[in-house]
Amino acid sequence: MVEGYKSVIEFIDSPYPIETIYHTVPPDPKMLKLSRNINICEISVTDMQKVSSLKTPQETIALVKMPAWPALNNAKLKQKFSIILDGIQNPGNMGTIIRTADWFGIKNIVCSADTVDVYNPKVVQASMGSLSRINVHYANLAEILPLIGLPVFGALLTGQSIYETDFGTEGLIVMGNEGNGMRPEIEGLVSRAVTIPRIGKAESLNVGIATALFCSEICRNSNNKVGSHK
Repeated sequence: MVEGYKSVIEFIDSPYPIETIYHTVPPDPKMLKLSRNINICEISVTDMQKVSSLKTPQETIALVKMPAWPALNNAKLKQKFSIILDGIQNPGNMGTIIRTADWFGIKNIVCSADTVDVYNPKVVQASMGSLSRINVHYANLAEILPLIGLPVFGALLTGQSIYETDFGTEGLIVMGNEGNGMRPEIEGLVSRAVTIPRIGKAESLNVGIATALFCSEICRNSNNKVGSHK
């Protein structure tokens, strides 16, 4: 279930098949044009409140068919960066990470089996439509990470400063669980431990924020490499 006009528009213009769009106000010309082959139903505000997962329901909701999980093709992860999530539990964090990946042009996120379901309504809502453009895979990380054959950068409390790290042109960025960090078996597969230096007194950094900092630094790193070759 995708809630909100902007998010629904994003999913209409994506490979996701939409079953039905429900609305409480007449759809605008843009939605009518994009959704001409989709069933559109007007419902009452009361009914929208019943089906919505939000305290304050949106005026538009789409029922979207969940596709089969995409097969993880190791070759498609080469020559780029992908995010690896080990046990992320909070739907808001997951949605934020998906939206962040979309902003920085990262197309693939690989999750451990116990990471929150990407189709959880709260995840979909927090991703603000970005889920429609990101490939999310679920896999046994301990088995697949060694097979991908890319540098594994781990976000850890100890390691080289993120601001001094040369990320190169490809790799996997591993983010751990909100409370416990990475599992020992996954941390053991990290080839480069990277930390975000702490200046203040906070005990930890939100995993969604930490992921954004890593994505930003990788982007800056890549842009500097491109600039140096001009």
